[in-house]
Amino acid sequence: MLKLLEELNPEQRQAVETLEGPVLILAGAGTGKTRAIIYRMANLIAKGISAGESILALTFTNKAAEEMRNRVTDLLLRAGVPPGQPWVSTFHSLCARLLRREAPAAGLPRDFAIYDDDDQVAAVKLAMAKLQIEAENLTPRNVLSRISYAKNHGQTPEQVRAGAFTEEGRRTAEIFSAYEKALHDSNALDFDDLLLRSARLLRESSATRDKWQARFQYIHVDEYQDTNRVQYELMRLLTGTRQNICVVGDEDQSIYAWRGADVSILLSFSRDFPAARIIKLERNYRSSQQILDAARAVVANNTEHLHKSLSAEKGGGSKLRYFEARDAQAEAEYVAAELQKILDDDSQQTCAVEYRTIAQSRSFEEALRRRGIRYRLVGGFSFYKRAEIRDALAYVRLAMHPEDDISLLRVLNLPPRGIGKTTVDAMRETARTDQTPLWNAIEKIVAGGTTGRAVAPLRAFQELIRKLQESLSTKEPAEFLRFVLEESGYMDMLKDRNTAEDVARMENLEELTRAGAESMDAGESFTDFLDAAWLVSDADQYDGKPGVTLITLHSTKGLEFDHVFLTGMEEGICPHTRSIKEEKEKGIEEERRLVYVGMTRARKSLTLTRAVYRRIFGNEQQLRASLPSRFLSEIPGELVETVRGSMAEIGETRRYEPDPEYSYSPEEFLRRVRREQKPAAAPRRAASSGSFGPPAAKRGGDANPMLGRRVRHPSYGVGTIVGVEGDDEDRRVSVSFPGRGTKKFIERYAQLEQA
Repeated sequence: MLKLLEELNPEQRQAVETLEGPVLILAGAGTGKTRAIIYRMANLIAKGISAGESILALTFTNKAAEEMRNRVTDLLLRAGVPPGQPWVSTFHSLCARLLRREAPAAGLPRDFAIYDDDDQVAAVKLAMAKLQIEAENLTPRNVLSRISYAKNHGQTPEQVRAGAFTEEGRRTAEIFSAYEKALHDSNALDFDDLLLRSARLLRESSATRDKWQARFQYIHVDEYQDTNRVQYELMRLLTGTRQNICVVGDEDQSIYAWRGADVSILLSFSRDFPAARIIKLERNYRSSQQILDAARAVVANNTEHLHKSLSAEKGGGSKLRYFEARDAQAEAEYVAAELQKILDDDSQQTCAVEYRTIAQSRSFEEALRRRGIRYRLVGGFSFYKRAEIRDALAYVRLAMHPEDDISLLRVLNLPPRGIGKTTVDAMRETARTDQTPLWNAIEKIVAGGTTGRAVAPLRAFQELIRKLQESLSTKEPAEFLRFVLEESGYMDMLKDRNTAEDVARMENLEELTRAGAESMDAGESFTDFLDAAWLVSDADQYDGKPGVTLITLHSTKGLEFDHVFLTGMEEGICPHTRSIKEEKEKGIEEERRLVYVGMTRARKSLTLTRAVYRRIFGNEQQLRASLPSRFLSEIPGELVETVRGSMAEIGETRRYEPDPEYSYSPEEFLRRVRREQKPAAAPRRAASSGSFGPPAAKRGGDANPMLGRRVRHPSYGVGTIVGVEGDDEDRRVSVSFPGRGTKKFIERYAQLEQA
């Protein structure tokens, strides 16, 4: 192991060899902080200080946890040491396993369900329906966000109600109470509950706390700047008096305040642990110095940060590039063209198009599809989020807990069983009146003894779930999953429809059964397998393969790419409007850190783009001018080169027409926004050399001979002329482009060619 430690730089080695007491590793972007944690855990095992199972490492994605486990094993094998198995997981996975093992002490059944984000939204919808609450401002996701905030601040529904000053606040408290009851009745926990119930158990049960403190002799926390107050309490409860805690973080990469992360936890580490060793990792192995200097210039404007200076091992590198496009389509076309050049030169390059909001992806997707460039969209549906997978797992949940209303409503009539809306409404009303789960309402309706058309399908559904319950205890997981799909009729439904989409769904369900078998082969229990399915996150989808990745700035955390395009750098987008409105600059500081994260993902090149105009929501025919993002002006000009064709230099703020006529050609647009004088004598285009016909003759109502001509535009592709106005230099043409609408151009500026 000693020889392997020579692979580390002096600061990394110091972190790896400081094995006792509290340690804070301040690790800038790309400085090898994961490497430091892995070598530290391997060093503990190799020195015989700790057995693998007494080491805990907490991170924030399942993908990162799996990578850590594999790298520790590989490192120990290289050192000739029998591999130990440290416990590496996310906070939520740790808490799920802790609560299952300590279920009696926590007052829970061992097979409790875990509600993911979609289940939680469905539970809120169900609670609102039971309370008959409909309000424009109380959308289910909005309410769920408020419930999560209240839970993470230790507030009960009663406390939320007591502190409410508006009718909306009181309704939120009512929904919160009904939501909690729905979870309790369904024997389910949401993501917040996993953390809260674990912290409460460790806090209130000294026997449980002592047992888990004895289990974990050495604790590591990755991405410490992203911890929230509940995760912080869990860490303190598990650490105990030994204080063998090593945390790794970077305050400049704290970007999750919206989900409870508190950067002050990292900033106050030395106060919480006065004996802490603080080790800075400042050698960057990812980016060029020009990229690091630009990113550092932006984040240096924040007040809440510690002092680190990153030096690039790769050297200076090339300047950043900047492009200001006239609109979102032109921005996307520029990015797509640059990506095509990169991939034509070397198809093994990894490229990222980063944006602040997921809605921005559409224009890039369209531009890439037009050029035939394949891409992956991080934030789309993962395997376990697909409808057919969620349907199958809903049946599994009902076999475990038939009182799970969310799962029941999902598959009650899937495949179709003839259970109509009237029957479902009757079930809901019975459940609401009796204050019972829907399963009890079904039993009551069926037991009523009627023989109507509504009762027979309910009785068949009831018998199906009971049959699944019986087989759950007798069949292996993979066999049970196949049984669910066959007995429910779900697979037959897909076979009967037999569309291409349904064939793909059948293949996905077959893959689900294989995944269950592989999980059992790996020694996991069925609940372990289900937990992994319910705790999957978007960040687990990225595979690092060559090509183009479309990704939000928040999702880029922990990733890296050869070439990065950071787009939409405009006030109101980045920084986002909501952040601009926040008090005391906290919102802007987080947005600045978000930009820092996006910039430091780049290994070789970084391009910044923005659009001058974007369409207005609610009036899509109108465009609105934007201001350049304030973060652009924070980058030193000597670090950036402006791309040819850009409307302005980086950081330059000019007055654009607030409501432009969209028909301007790029040349006319450029002349207008730069307030240039109209050329004295623009060359006229002869009809024989490129016009689409002779100038329109004034023939009263006669059709213009240009109408119906097929033309090609460099941005919009092939379209058809559907309108002509004016003559000679002032002639305007309206062209209809399939899928793009009708655009109006001044002909002499339009760059149209006959198709």
